[in-house]
Order: sequence, then structure tokens, then C-alpha cells
Amino acid sequence: MSSDDFRTIWLKPGDAGTVQIIDQRQLPHDFVIHDLAHWSDGVEAIRDMYVRGAPLIGATAAWSLYLAALHGQFPTEEVRKAAAALLESRPTAVNLRWAIDRVMRQAQDTPADDLAGVIRRDAEAICAEDVEICLGIGRAGLPLLEAIAERKDGGAVNVLTHCNAGALATINWGTATAPIYLAHQQGLDVHVWVDETRPRNQGTQLTAWELAQNGVPHTVIVDNAGGHLMQHGEVDIVITGTDRTTRSGDVANKIGTYLKALAANDNGIPFYVALPSTTIDWTTRDGIAEIPIEERNADEVTMSYGRVGDDRCAVRTVAEGTRVGNPAFDVTPARLVTGLITERGVCAASEEGLAGLFPEEAAG
Repeated sequence: MSSDDFRTIWLKPGDAGTVQIIDQRQLPHDFVIHDLAHWSDGVEAIRDMYVRGAPLIGATAAWSLYLAALHGQFPTEEVRKAAAALLESRPTAVNLRWAIDRVMRQAQDTPADDLAGVIRRDAEAICAEDVEICLGIGRAGLPLLEAIAERKDGGAVNVLTHCNAGALATINWGTATAPIYLAHQQGLDVHVWVDETRPRNQGTQLTAWELAQNGVPHTVIVDNAGGHLMQHGEVDIVITGTDRTTRSGDVANKIGTYLKALAANDNGIPFYVALPSTTIDWTTRDGIAEIPIEERNADEVTMSYGRVGDDRCAVRTVAEGTRVGNPAFDVTPARLVTGLITERGVCAASEEGLAGLFPEEAAG
């Protein structure tokens, strides 16, 4: 999977009117390719988590705008309509708005007959750039793992991660997993503790699946086991992804990330966040006060999904009528983050740190 030709979204071969994605809801039991034939299919894919992960959400939005321009009777109006609907599909991941704003700028003043071609080229560019960004994150984070391996005299480097910030969350390579994949390819002894990541279980269903596809040693643990492992010296480093990072270094990620950061801080274990610069929200400083936290459907908590024999099934685990809260994300304050791993290098989780790597964005 971490080969150069893997992709999570692409144009259907021989059919420039259809975009294809991996239906991630079907993993790890079935590998299913799903067609997006209309921009509304893209909205559904983002909202209902056929695709997830900030970079892939952004790319899916860009390709959905291409479909709007291609198939709309009045392309300009259809693209505007699609952009408005896409913006409402997932509120927390900043890449969604970033990608839509970028495409709309590129398409500005473009004649209707040329609109689909212009947006297609931009969607292709967004995907190609994301692959290079993730490789840059991998190269920036690799020395952190190499230093641990050297300190342990070649012993296994134990990485704990939370949720899926792998190839499936991006176009390829992932963010938190990119340093792991590069380390594994170079022969480092790397082992990953995989949080199950309730309620949607992206750890067990996605991270564990893709690590297995790449031959990376890993162990699935329940979410609440992370602190215990840290207390007993079985975690060397924590690396997570993020869906939105403020200019001051606060990070919003899958619910439960904050608890991992607290446990890491209490046990003196470095806690890093890997992120593409496209997930930095330069308009926001206070993550806890300003980042909108998506509240998702109660069924994600009350129902468990799996397979019995050859059949997929759902099992209700909570009594009917029970009130359920399901915040999808939490915010980890910058003070708990050891460093941010970006495509331009590693920096402190602070406004000064981010501005040092991205001065043009900070100034803007």
C-alpha cells in the first residue's frame, strides 16, 4: 500500500465522468471500490464516511466540484451549489474549506465550457501535492524514530497512534504513518500500538488493516490501555494526526487524542502530531474555544458493526431510549504537544514554531 502507485481516489479508467474511491466503511473485511457519478455522491461519501481523514476529505470535495462542472446543465451555477453543500458535510476538518476555496479561486472567471477541465487539473494537482507533502512529513519524522532506535541499541521502536492517520486518510503514505512506513522500509524495528478508536473503530478497521498490508508489526489495544502501556515503559513515542491545527499549535483530532496527550505528558513520553500544512487554520488561535466540534449520530455509539460468517451485521449494545453524546473530536492544547511534524520539518507547537516554517502563511 505504501508503494508509489497506491491512491485512495482516482478517475475511473476509461470513464472521465466517474470518480472512484475506496469505501472505507467496508474495511477490513471487504475491499470495495465505490463510484462517484454526481457531486451529491461526494457529499454523501464525506458525510457518511466512505472517505475520512482531512486530506482525503479535501481531495474528495475537489473531485466533486469537477463532477458538478462536468455534468451540470449550467456548470458555473452547479459548481456554486455543490460547493455550498460540500461545506456543510463535515465541519471540523479544515481541508474541506481549504480545497473548496482553492478550486473556486482557480475557477473564478473561467468560461463555463472550460470549467470542468480547469477544476479537473486542480483536483489532480491537489492529490499529487498531498502525496509529496506526506512523503515530506515522513522524511521529517523519520529521524525521531531513528534516534529512538539508536538509543535502544537497535531495539524495537514502540509507537502509539490514535485513529487512522495513514494512507487511507490521505492520498498515499499518510501523516502519522509516513515516518513509520519509511522507517520500516529502511529496516528499522518498528512496532505500532493501535488504539481501536471508538466509536467508529478506525484503528482496528483501518490502521491495523493498512499496517498489515505493509508488513509493519502492530498490536491492537483498547483505547483505555494506552496509559497503562506508557506507565510500564512500553511506549517510546506517540504520533497522531490532526484534522485542524490552530496557528498557536492547538490540535483537533479524533476524540480521545487529548487523553493520550495527558498520559504521555504524565509519563514523560514525547507526543508528536503529524500534519500537512493544509490542515493549519491560520485564522484560529484558541482551539478549545474556536474549533467547531462535530456531533455525530448516536448510532455510532449504540451499534457495533462486524461480520458473522460471510454476512455483515449490526448489533445494538445500548438500551433503547438511552441518551447518547457523540462528539467526534477533541482539542489537545499546544502545551501538551512535544512538536509538530510537517512537510517542511519539525517545529514547536506554537505560533512562533509554525511561523518559522511557514512565514508566508503566517503573514497572510
